[in-house]
Amino acid sequence: MDHHQHHQQPPQHHRQPPQAEMKSRFKRVCVFCGSSPGNKPSYQLAAIQLGNELVERNIDLVYGGGSVGLMGLVSQAVYDGGRHVLGVIPKTLMPREITGETVGEVRPVSGMHQRKAEMARQADAFIALPGGYGTLEELLEVITWAQLGIHDKPVGLLNVDGYYNSLLSFIDKAVDEGFVTPSARHIIISAQTAHELISKLEDYVPKHSGVASKLSWEMEQQLGYTTKSDISR
Repeated sequence: MDHHQHHQQPPQHHRQPPQAEMKSRFKRVCVFCGSSPGNKPSYQLAAIQLGNELVERNIDLVYGGGSVGLMGLVSQAVYDGGRHVLGVIPKTLMPREITGETVGEVRPVSGMHQRKAEMARQADAFIALPGGYGTLEELLEVITWAQLGIHDKPVGLLNVDGYYNSLLSFIDKAVDEGFVTPSARHIIISAQTAHELISKLEDYVPKHSGVASKLSWEMEQQLGYTTKSDISR
């Protein structure tokens, strides 16, 4: 009996600390977003709410660096909440006139390809807030990498005020027309609030079957896009 009790205690002891903090399967999330604030206050509010949601769940942030637009709002919220912020900026975009004052840790890289590879490597999940060409480009690249089996990290779209409705209906059209498989359509998780989106990302299980082995991805290094092969980690 005595021995049995002794045996039971350690698991309980281990279980307690994570409960004191909020549990998340993600250590760090990559956020893609506009370097503009957008024309509606709801976009700015969503960026701040996303930052606060990461803080509440004890998740760190990796993003494209800079303090302009929605980028500045989400990073400031995470930084103010006491979480680690990693901004990855191409050297050419380092001047303050372009990016503004940055918060947290800044990692200079040689170009846009390296920036995306480094952000992807550092993150356990991806979230796109509203944004323009750059945000879409980053979002579609990580979706494509998921489709190819280069990574199996969840990808979320924070669809604030229906901002991404037309993108989602375009992708549904691509499924209907045979350019995107129904299982690849499931790669994109979308929600209207940060709380709902992160909860959905936490529950995500990949449904598509990747075609690229990690080995073939390591060979991609020859293209010079990344210095490490662990984007797929």
